[in-house]
Amino acid sequence: MEKSDTNSGQKTKVCEKIKEQVSTPPLFKVLMHNDDYTTMEFVIEVLREVFRKPADEAEKIMLTIHFQGVGCCGTFPFAIAETKAGRARLKARKAGFPLRCTLEEA
Repeated sequence: MEKSDTNSGQKTKVCEKIKEQVSTPPLFKVLMHNDDYTTMEFVIEVLREVFRKPADEAEKIMLTIHFQGVGCCGTFPFAIAETKAGRARLKARKAGFPLRCTLEEA
């Protein structure tokens, strides 16, 4: 945009700054589902290794999964949630368990 300076007759340029809004990425819950084959010990192992939960918290989440059918392993941005769920599924398949992890928008 150009404006004329009324005192000197010269044209000057005015720069307008546009603020960019940076938003935080949407978060997703990683949910682990109960099944009749995956052992409680293995679920705790996955919670500790993949989701970095302390032993007491991993046990509480495992019991929630066991008694309520599903438990939240953590809340992360999509790419991290997808990676952690994939690592948990891969570890379960290698051990011969049908463990199921899904994502849900938080």
